[in-house]
Amino acid sequence: MRRFRILARAAPALSVTFHTILDESAMPPQQIWQQLTRLKLGAATNGALDSIRSRLLAHGIYSELRRQQRRKPVHVITHTRRDMRLLRDVHRLADVHHHPLAFVPPEAAAAIRATATREAFPMMKRLPPEAKLIGTFGFLSPYKGFETAVEALRYLPEDHHLLVFGGIHPQAIARNQPRDGYITKLLAQGRIGQSVIDTLRDGSASTSLALDGSAAQLLARHPQDLHDRLHFMGVLDDAQFMTAMALCDTVVLPYLEVGQSSSGPIAMAVEMGCRVIASRTRAFLQFSRYHPGRVEFFDIGNFAELARRIEAGPPPPAEPRGPRHDTNSNAALYLRVSLPPGMLPPDAPGQEAEQEAPQPLSSAAQPAELLG
Repeated sequence: MRRFRILARAAPALSVTFHTILDESAMPPQQIWQQLTRLKLGAATNGALDSIRSRLLAHGIYSELRRQQRRKPVHVITHTRRDMRLLRDVHRLADVHHHPLAFVPPEAAAAIRATATREAFPMMKRLPPEAKLIGTFGFLSPYKGFETAVEALRYLPEDHHLLVFGGIHPQAIARNQPRDGYITKLLAQGRIGQSVIDTLRDGSASTSLALDGSAAQLLARHPQDLHDRLHFMGVLDDAQFMTAMALCDTVVLPYLEVGQSSSGPIAMAVEMGCRVIASRTRAFLQFSRYHPGRVEFFDIGNFAELARRIEAGPPPPAEPRGPRHDTNSNAALYLRVSLPPGMLPPDAPGQEAEQEAPQPLSSAAQPAELLG
């Protein structure tokens, strides 16, 4: 808060973009209470402290912005219409705008798609030419839900391969840790490096064996080992990230609900023209409103639904409707809110249907309005 106040008060004019609405992402009180009733005291304490911290930080920022808006131009930008309404109507911030994340200009996306080949990735070019590629993207973290995609792979034909593009976030690398816990979980989910004995020992599956099974069979590679179809592709730079998306038949984003407002990978995948299947989180649902018909959904964690949706193939292409939201419209928004009208360049791209007129909400209408 101290650093934010220094910046906000020193700037003659200010634009603040919210990637996450902190008080919305805080752990709900009922979840903290559930952990207490289950005697998970450590998790409950950490959740309560994080919730208090998030709410204090969020409301401190809101109050500072309200104070500064009375003195100078202060513009607030969110990634979703829902967040715009929340900050405008509940937290009483003025001059709030919204635009989804945008990274790849249309012409750059077309150029990448035209030149992308599997030769750019040594591990990818070893796959059979007829292999259907399913890509997941982003730093490896439990909230990404990649294990749902791994489990769905079991229910897909043998020609389907899952490619995990990403690695452990640099700030999550722990000293003297032999293997990250989430990587261990993904390997276990794919039965990679496991034998039948290992599965029986950890009790994670109900596997039955004939009594005459030999020791060699019990110690051999697990029959459900996905090593040949699950591929960890490592961390990529921006150009490789886009190229990898262009090469995938399907981009899967099986994230959990953690209260974030948006996600970079889904924005990039849509801009690259990929087939995108995402979990039904609030952020993805809100994002899809800016790109109608471009995102398919499945319920969080439902690997059976995900597998069927992948195998069914993409739906018919949707007719484009509504204003286009891309890097051009995003740049136009920042120019429009930051520069006086007379200073806008003559060739600045237009901005369509971005800002709603403020409307007072009755107590009965407010919950529906906030749900978007």
